[in-house]
Amino acid sequence: MFDDIRPFRDSEAPAIVKNLMNEPALQASIASYVIPRIYAIAPSLSRTLVKHFLKWRLKRINSVEEFQTEVAKYLHRLIKKSTDGFSFEGLTSLDMSKPTLFISNHRDIALDPALVNLALYRSGVSTVEIAIGDNLLSKPWISDLMRLNKSFIVKRSASSKREMLTNSKNLSAYIHHTITENQQNIWIAQREGRAKDGLDKTNAALISMLLLNKPKTQSIEEYINQLNIVPVSISYEYDPCDNHKAIELATIEETGEYTKDANEDLNSITQGLLGYKGRIHIEFGQPLQDEFTDSKAVATAIDRQIISNYRLYDSNIAAKAKLEDSQHEHSVLGELTERMHDLTEAQQRWLLTMYANPALAKESVE
Repeated sequence: MFDDIRPFRDSEAPAIVKNLMNEPALQASIASYVIPRIYAIAPSLSRTLVKHFLKWRLKRINSVEEFQTEVAKYLHRLIKKSTDGFSFEGLTSLDMSKPTLFISNHRDIALDPALVNLALYRSGVSTVEIAIGDNLLSKPWISDLMRLNKSFIVKRSASSKREMLTNSKNLSAYIHHTITENQQNIWIAQREGRAKDGLDKTNAALISMLLLNKPKTQSIEEYINQLNIVPVSISYEYDPCDNHKAIELATIEETGEYTKDANEDLNSITQGLLGYKGRIHIEFGQPLQDEFTDSKAVATAIDRQIISNYRLYDSNIAAKAKLEDSQHEHSVLGELTERMHDLTEAQQRWLLTMYANPALAKESVE
């Protein structure tokens, strides 16, 4: 059931791990970032070194949980190396014995769900199954890696409206089944694609998809309660991909379109993981329990919590002040100036806008 989209099971883990260890593309990807000098001079040797390292580290992996425990070790080191601190709040006020659908804002392709998982892991709570679009799974080994890490596939590359509807119904049924029958937590972003402009807004179409599996005799309120939706706010002091996002936004503003490079998503994942992020905070909200009449009402309720619980940093305040031509020069503006020194005036404006928008949004709900 749902075999084409579900995460891998424990019984499948050893074979998948073995395939990944022997995957040249994965070896090359790791080598190019971990031992770049050796990779540049002797790529074959660097891949061999990575292969031996992977075999040494992963040879005893026999389950998904064991794989995630190994991933958690590296994520912990990565957080220490690329941030000035990671904090989270709100979990202690939730009943985590009840399976939960976490819906968060979306700033980073891989790190958003990874950080939610890390917060749950550190709190002794079962990690989430992660929704990931098939547009990010361009290579079989990437798909294997993500599904081994409890990801399920959101099929977006449909060739017709009928196929799109079939895929959406199947996804809706899978999410409901996973929450209510498998008793598993789930993470899904509030919208398709990252909020590159810093505006965290839930796409009502996402809620409509969730409701496709709702029986006609059941109210929206009852079905939403079954899913146990908890909004989550993820706040980054600095975005490692802000430069590239600003270029994309300015290009779209000027030409009306933007064409991605072949490896742009993979490069964004890597930059997001390895780049400097300053401080990061996750705030877990409260389960949705209002009376809802339609998808837009649910989306609005999610937005209200995500924006209210978003933690503003000096980078947000400084960017807002700069855009408003404030005479008050904030000390952190120096860091923002450094991050956009190679950008055009239009690109600089977009970079400041993506940092300022959370502060402006917060004002609108207070």
